[in-house]
Amino acid sequence: AELLPYAKSANMPLAIEPLHPMFAADRACISTMRQALDLADRLDAGKSGAVGIALDVYHVWWDFELFSQIKRAGKQRLLAFHVCDWLVPTKDMLNDRGMMGDGVIDIPKIRAAVEAEGFDGFVECEIFSNDWWGKPLAQVIQTCIERTQTVV
Repeated sequence: AELLPYAKSANMPLAIEPLHPMFAADRACISTMRQALDLADRLDAGKSGAVGIALDVYHVWWDFELFSQIKRAGKQRLLAFHVCDWLVPTKDMLNDRGMMGDGVIDIPKIRAAVEAEGFDGFVECEIFSNDWWGKPLAQVIQTCIERTQTVV
């Protein structure tokens, strides 16, 4: 809330990113789209575009309210769309994200819902992965491009 006047003066919207509940003990207190949108509504009741949501599929794919909350957010509140995949089993809560298509998240369905609400921003590949970080950068970039074109 303290940053909001400064962000408005810079014409820079603030995005609230819900994080998976596994991070509730040490990283985040917002775990669902509903919680993030409730906070956005309190901070920016007029929906001026000053506050919105960063939707990261890794953190919200499990939420049974996800699609109704995407609809609630609408274009005005959907500021960012992050993709990667949830591997089973997951070896590390933070640094074992999968490349799109290697896990269990229905990324095309989530993307379709986001785009149905008018989101037309960038799709951001966010691969926090000890495995992928150990591969040649050119291979990682090429795989991101291919998977974004074929999976996302």
